[in-house]
Amino acid sequence: MIVTISTITTVTTVAAMGITAALSIAAVVGLILFLTTRELANASNSSTSLRIAKFSSIGILPLLMAFIIIIAVKIAEIIA
Repeated sequence: MIVTISTITTVTTVAAMGITAALSIAAVVGLILFLTTRELANASNSSTSLRIAKFSSIGILPLLMAFIIIIAVKIAEIIA
């Protein structure tokens, strides 16, 4: 069986796209969970829930930046 360079390139590209899609979905789900947790914790007035809301905000910014990059890449794929 002869494996050509184009076959290897195609398989590698498809595998990389699958990993990228999985990581994108995980990042978006993580962002949704952090935002939901923060909103629910802010609704209560206990010190524990306010602390949870404060510390969940730490994870929101990096995931929000990842989400913006994901959207920008998808728009660039559509335009190009």
